[in-house]
Amino acid sequence: MLDRPVIVILGPTAVGKTRISIDLAYRMAGEVVSADSRLFYRGMDIGTAKPTSEERASVPHHLIDVVDPREEWNLAIFRAEATRSIAEIHERGNLPFVVGGTGQYITALIEGWEPPPRAEDSSYREQLEKEHEEFGSNTLHEKLMSIDPETGHRIDPRNVRRVIRALEIYHVTGQRPSDMRVKSPPDYAILKIGISLPRDELYERIDDRIDDMIANGWVEEVQGLLELEVPIEAPSMSAIGYPQLASYLQGEISLDDVLIEIRRISRQFVRRQANWFKSSDPTIYWYLNEPGVVDRIEAQITEWLGGTT
Repeated sequence: MLDRPVIVILGPTAVGKTRISIDLAYRMAGEVVSADSRLFYRGMDIGTAKPTSEERASVPHHLIDVVDPREEWNLAIFRAEATRSIAEIHERGNLPFVVGGTGQYITALIEGWEPPPRAEDSSYREQLEKEHEEFGSNTLHEKLMSIDPETGHRIDPRNVRRVIRALEIYHVTGQRPSDMRVKSPPDYAILKIGISLPRDELYERIDDRIDDMIANGWVEEVQGLLELEVPIEAPSMSAIGYPQLASYLQGEISLDDVLIEIRRISRQFVRRQANWFKSSDPTIYWYLNEPGVVDRIEAQITEWLGGTT
């Protein structure tokens, strides 16, 4: 039997990770540790496709609904809390399933990234924020691409907070963020399982899910967040669809145009996820989400736990 085993279930948005991981955890005395950076926030259920209360009742879940959307959870906090959750699951004799599509968070956890230093004062960050207000997010992202293309390709230009943080790291250290990843890998035995679908089928699932989210009250959910005075610039509100629907509610854009934009951004997100979860990565065992996939993954996990994979 392997010591401190951890199963990582990864893949693009809407591919079916949630259902597969819950089925596996139910069968194998497992507990789910969420590595989706938007599931941390309370009150953001519909637009993040958060597991339902019934799904979460079937197996224990961790790091879901743990912070107010007006607050921030960063990578360092996630890594500390995920590490603690995994240790507690092992103590109970259960199997941790780390599940999510946020590549940076999954990679930081399993590779043991140490966060780079922050500036002692905020003057440079404030300068970049003014540049964003004056020239827009693309200008900052182009600056990052000229310094560190690897990091630039991994960060959505609209995620201004992360773009500014990367530029700040370079400003403080003189080193590219992609070269600053100090690693202290945890002593886990890790099996990475990737879930995939043909791209056209995945896009169709995304479109259907967006329609279902709207029908199930996504607009009203965003309205509730605005009434709670959650700032548009809060990290929680950078989740796909939330700032766009906020613009609709503020009368700046039609709902039809918002849905077109959400579909477009979702497709871009899938392509960025592929930068983290490469089909050519020999450490990831990829499975097509098709009938019988849970049985096949369970068989591999069982073999692996016996130390024979």
